[in-house]
Amino acid sequence: QVQLVESGGGLVQAGGSLRLSCAASGRMFSNYAMGWFRQAPGKEREIVAAISRSGGSTYYGDSVKGRFTISRDNAKNTVYLQMNSLKPEDTAVYYCAARLSGGGGVKVDGIEYRYWGQGTQVTVSS
Repeated sequence: QVQLVESGGGLVQAGGSLRLSCAASGRMFSNYAMGWFRQAPGKEREIVAAISRSGGSTYYGDSVKGRFTISRDNAKNTVYLQMNSLKPEDTAVYYCAARLSGGGGVKVDGIEYRYWGQGTQVTVSS
């Protein structure tokens, strides 16, 4: 089992940057593929980015490609989401999620992820 704690959210002006972190407790973090999801009020949860257990494969949602970067440090049991050129439409609660992975791929459907953090609010003002 793994527990996830997100941090780094906050209020930022459009065009600004934030870096989210997700610290994982438990053993064998490197066995877990990780994802960042977000949910805005009145909208469905959507994939933001995902990364394989080694970090060799990544996926980005269309709305964040070229602006956001997912990375991980398996030695620190942490996954990051660097968010640049933020837009008001990026405002949402951001969730970190983990899935036990036997291979090097990524999954984009939240139903594939068993463990979730409590979420961190990101608000982008115009």
